[in-house]
Amino acid sequence: MHQIAAQWIVELLRDRHIPFQICGGLAAKGYGAERALNDIDLFVPGEHFATVVEAGQAYISKPAAHRCEEGWDLTYVQFKYEGIKVEVGNADGAHVLDAVSQSWVPLDIAFDRYETVELLGLALPLMLKEDLIRYKSMLARPVDLDDIRAMRGRAH
Repeated sequence: MHQIAAQWIVELLRDRHIPFQICGGLAAKGYGAERALNDIDLFVPGEHFATVVEAGQAYISKPAAHRCEEGWDLTYVQFKYEGIKVEVGNADGAHVLDAVSQSWVPLDIAFDRYETVELLGLALPLMLKEDLIRYKSMLARPVDLDDIRAMRGRAH
């Protein structure tokens, strides 16, 4: 089912020429993590966020809003496609909580910095491994630490 949901969001974005970057568990999977996926997480540039929300509105399960939860401070929308959650974040102003310093750190997403990896039958632009490890290290949730261990265990 993740493959169908990924195809849906990728098609929606590519049809509109919207740059995007896969992060979270799916990106970690591209770099060697093997845990089950909870959802599909990605970012788009702020100027395209409203277009994505509008284009996917039939599948919205959490409306676009600014939220501060689970170590994240960002604006995102959650879609549910074929039972799979697809969370699209607005890259503008996104922050993560550094678990050690308890301070909010900007998540600077450069859409020209990515690695294309074949996942779920698609060529996907993944957040660079070092950027993914950096933000997952700051969040330091158990799932993030597991992902980091798995990614470091495999050279890519």
